[in-house]
Amino acid sequence: MNFIDLVKERYSCRKFSDRVVEKEKLDLILEAGRLAPTAKNQQPFTIYVIENEEGLKKLNELTPCIYGAKTVLLFTYHINKDWQNPFENEIRSGVEDVAIVATHVMLEAKDLGIDSCWLNYYPNKLVEEAFNISKDEKSVLLLPIGYAASNSTPSPQHTKKKDIGELVKYL
Repeated sequence: MNFIDLVKERYSCRKFSDRVVEKEKLDLILEAGRLAPTAKNQQPFTIYVIENEEGLKKLNELTPCIYGAKTVLLFTYHINKDWQNPFENEIRSGVEDVAIVATHVMLEAKDLGIDSCWLNYYPNKLVEEAFNISKDEKSVLLLPIGYAASNSTPSPQHTKKKDIGELVKYL
């Protein structure tokens, strides 16, 4: 499948089957994250893999948006290891680095037939506490991944895209 077709086919899966993601596929998905570009290639991120019953139970108590996934990836960045813009000190790369990494992970997963749902609807600090995440790390997103349930369908919003003229401006 070419890249544009892959991007068109991928949607936020909100209903996963009980089928577990195979270790070999998970390893490839995580490798795609490792290879993703980050500012100055500083790689200030960590991807936590949550697959055990206790961890999934904690997540389900904190957010209704795991959707039955048997694997959830928690993306964080280290606040003292991300790139800092020398022109404006408050501009840092941690969140955007994680976004790039998570996008690579999400698209590699889809290429392998694994669905996902980018998730920001959770209490970041409570998740960090529940999983004993270091105080110098900030969580950015959760990514439930797995095989879509047979009756999973994209939201009607999935195909609503603005015209390119509304999104792109030439200067």
